[in-house]
Amino acid sequence: MKTVKIAICDDETALRETLRRKIEKHCQNAEITCQISDFDSGESLLALPAESVPDVLFLDIQMPGKNGMQTARELRQKKRDIILIFVTALSEYVYEAFDVNAFHYLVKPFDDEKLYEVLDNALRQYTRQAKSSNPQDTVKRTSSQHSSAGAAANTGSKNNLTTPRAILVKRGGLSTKVLLADIIYAEVFNRKVLLHTVNGDIEYYGKLTELSEQTGADFYRTHRAYLVNLKYVEKYSAETIWLETDTVPVSKKQFAGFVRQYMQYISRTNGRGADK
Repeated sequence: MKTVKIAICDDETALRETLRRKIEKHCQNAEITCQISDFDSGESLLALPAESVPDVLFLDIQMPGKNGMQTARELRQKKRDIILIFVTALSEYVYEAFDVNAFHYLVKPFDDEKLYEVLDNALRQYTRQAKSSNPQDTVKRTSSQHSSAGAAANTGSKNNLTTPRAILVKRGGLSTKVLLADIIYAEVFNRKVLLHTVNGDIEYYGKLTELSEQTGADFYRTHRAYLVNLKYVEKYSAETIWLETDTVPVSKKQFAGFVRQYMQYISRTNGRGADK
């Protein structure tokens, strides 16, 4: 990995110094070369020439002058793939953070474990972006994938990179294969799970918790009775999520987590569903 430019923009001097020290130490421990800079206002950050805009930015939202949202919108014009991590004491800004394609949202106060988790995820995202922008690397990875596919074919096994994930639903004496990509959302009532899929509804006895554990990061439990495939989300408010075919509720407790996971999904898929 080449040198990663990391910046902190916050009007609180103490917070900037603390974040800088922790990020610096974490990068050293991980043997990652990083160049860290800090700014006390959105204006000073925006004064940077395009080539100096950071790769990863920890950005406060509430600042005098240009706030974090305004700063983020203008920075996106200079560097489209900047990895934005908002830092704020108010969770109410989570919804706005989606509008500027934020990578993550840290609500003060947060512990070191959470900071390092978000930083590690951001660095992995930076690595993915760097690889995808390198044509030679793309050729190497494509060739490697073709070789793996050929080896799988020679042994008579399926290539895991192209095989859609699925679950088995047991109804009576029958087991039905259901592709996860085809599930729009699931709901539970009277000890039964109802899968709403692109091919119709499937009902079986089960627990939504068990289904949630099987579906992974592309799904989110917006409410104790609902599990949503992020691929089919079209818009949302603090109370409702609009899917391609229906609407489902989102609880107040789950809303911030939903927005964070949905932003990560959008970043991971570049705004496209895996199978759309």
